[in-house]
Amino acid sequence: MASIISLQVSTYLSRNSEFKSRSQVQVRNLAREDSVTLSSDSVQENGNSVVIETQRNGSFIETQRNGSLVSVANGHLNARVDERKKAKDVKDWKGLKVLWDDGYGSETVKDYFDIAEDLTKPDGGPVRWFCPVECGRPLEDAPLLLFLPGMDGVGLGLILHHKALGKVFEVRCMHIPIYNRTPFEGLLKFVEETVRVEHASFPNKPIYLVGDSFGGCLALAIAARNPTIDLVLILVNPATSFGKSQLQPLLPVLEALPNEFHFTVPYLLSLTMGDPTKMAMINVESGLPPSWLLEKLYENLSALLPRLSRLAEIIPKETLQWKLKLLKSGSSYANSRLHAVKAEVLVLASGKDNMLPSGDEAKRLGRTLKNCRVRIFKDNGHTLLLEDNISLLTAIKATSMYRKSTRHDYITDFLPPSISEFNYAFNKVNGLLRLVTSPVMFSTLENGKVVRGLAGVPSEGPVLLVGYHMLMGLEIGSFLEGFLREKKILVRGVAHPQLFSRKFENLSSEISYYDLVKVFGGLPVSASNFFKLFKQKSHVLLFPGGAREALHRKGEAYKLFWPEQPEFVRMAARFGATIVPFGVVGEDDVLELVLDYDDMMNIPILNDYIKESNRETKNVRADMRGEVANQDLFLPGVLPKVPGRFYYLFGKPIETKGREALLKDRNNANDLYLQIKSEVEQSIAYLKKKRREDPYRGFIDRMVYRALNAPLDQVPSFDS
Repeated sequence: MASIISLQVSTYLSRNSEFKSRSQVQVRNLAREDSVTLSSDSVQENGNSVVIETQRNGSFIETQRNGSLVSVANGHLNARVDERKKAKDVKDWKGLKVLWDDGYGSETVKDYFDIAEDLTKPDGGPVRWFCPVECGRPLEDAPLLLFLPGMDGVGLGLILHHKALGKVFEVRCMHIPIYNRTPFEGLLKFVEETVRVEHASFPNKPIYLVGDSFGGCLALAIAARNPTIDLVLILVNPATSFGKSQLQPLLPVLEALPNEFHFTVPYLLSLTMGDPTKMAMINVESGLPPSWLLEKLYENLSALLPRLSRLAEIIPKETLQWKLKLLKSGSSYANSRLHAVKAEVLVLASGKDNMLPSGDEAKRLGRTLKNCRVRIFKDNGHTLLLEDNISLLTAIKATSMYRKSTRHDYITDFLPPSISEFNYAFNKVNGLLRLVTSPVMFSTLENGKVVRGLAGVPSEGPVLLVGYHMLMGLEIGSFLEGFLREKKILVRGVAHPQLFSRKFENLSSEISYYDLVKVFGGLPVSASNFFKLFKQKSHVLLFPGGAREALHRKGEAYKLFWPEQPEFVRMAARFGATIVPFGVVGEDDVLELVLDYDDMMNIPILNDYIKESNRETKNVRADMRGEVANQDLFLPGVLPKVPGRFYYLFGKPIETKGREALLKDRNNANDLYLQIKSEVEQSIAYLKKKRREDPYRGFIDRMVYRALNAPLDQVPSFDS
């Protein structure tokens, strides 16, 4: 079985007359969960240190010489051999399951300090790459991700994210030993040679550069010098704003500070680097009772705060002085070449960064760079990747920036949501709506019996769920959550293409509602996307009424605005998909529509605003007749009500397998189309009638029952 040998985060330098260093290496057998720690030599070759990383699968040794990667196979020096290809026959990961465990919370900032203490033992060796053992083996054809660290240089800045990133990237982290004095240009050459060798081996794959603070300057410089290489830059509080930083005046103070007082510097730095409370909250469950939450937080803080003194060991006085000079030169170098950056860029910035003006800098980079997205986390500090409430992989997925080839594909590049993403979306973001609406779902069995739950909906795809779109799409969150909780099925929703454009991005939000739509499988509506989803036997959600139905006028609640063409029926029949019509009610129990499209168009200022904002919007129904073609996007004026309840009813499944006549005979397809539309209307009528019999339709009644008897998802409803 293949064993992966990678540098364990516990290296040390033993100085002797031959300047020979030894590193501990951990060997992990992927077939068995055992591991053994070996020792490998890092020796001099032609006056330069050589770090060797070995994969025991055949005779493959990957060697790093002068910052460039080459491979030694069967005694011959060759171009780099890709271990992913060498290990194809023993590949463990064939794909990620829905609600996979991304390991978030299993490592904390306490672990960062504990491991960094070993990594920073006196070491004057070269700059090097290491592969964290926690990352494991990625999916097949996973792209390379290079982590470029901040001022600490340890390379452990992704420690909270190793397990998640390791599933979908080949992760390598750069380590700069504390006594290494390689100048900025030398570090630049080191990373650049690695990037160029990787690009030469896999010219059609992107290379991800995650630059944290100082590492952001390195990443931008690499992109500027290599405009023809497909790079994706993730910049976390990039130090390009160092000229405006509070660290600038620190350099002369450090030079004059006596050595015996350097122990105070780590505490001063810790006040500017991040929020200890957010660091301590990483593995604290949000749903805990307040007393338990405080107890866990106190326990974590008690373990974390004493470790802050170790910053003096990670960044000694001379090293800190050198790193501040590196920051200055790196910032100047990167800023002078921003015009040459053509790479895809995502900037993640903190709103409470006391070390750098990162929020303003992110906005500046967003305006300056040609292909740049920005997300600002308003309550986080400088050490964003070591704090709670941020998952790097989620941010990449939310901005549609994960890809394995030259262009992002919503089908082949999609990564299913993890369990931590599920908890974030449906406990934190959608939790309040779920609490006040207490959604209840019913489905119809083959014999026509209506039962509570989703037993009547087929678990095997392809399945097309077709139904009514409530005001502002209020039903979507609970819809997706219900299928994930009960059936562990992710329903891929097709939506208006404008929702995936940058016009809907908000710099002030961290991970917005529209971002979560992408994380949970949303994709632009198109014939090709339907084709690919059905071919993958997916569960697909379609609202034929689209934006016109979700943004209906006053008095139009529960009215269907469907096109005349039965195209989705013919597409479903082509793949033998099962069609499940459904109805949903409850919008009129939650919101009062006070200002609709007609009202707004009668107000000159709003009229001009809506027309201007929709000027470049693609109308996916422009070739159709009737009301459904009127799809101007706008935000209606609504007022909240004392909330009622959401009710869903999924009708009896309609099989299209074996009904090839639907493909050839448009009349047959149209008859089935009208049948589906009629069943959706009947489901809505059924729910509107039956909800009057629900003793727990009112919010207060449900809360009283929940307090005395059962969890939210077990509150009774009407008898079906």
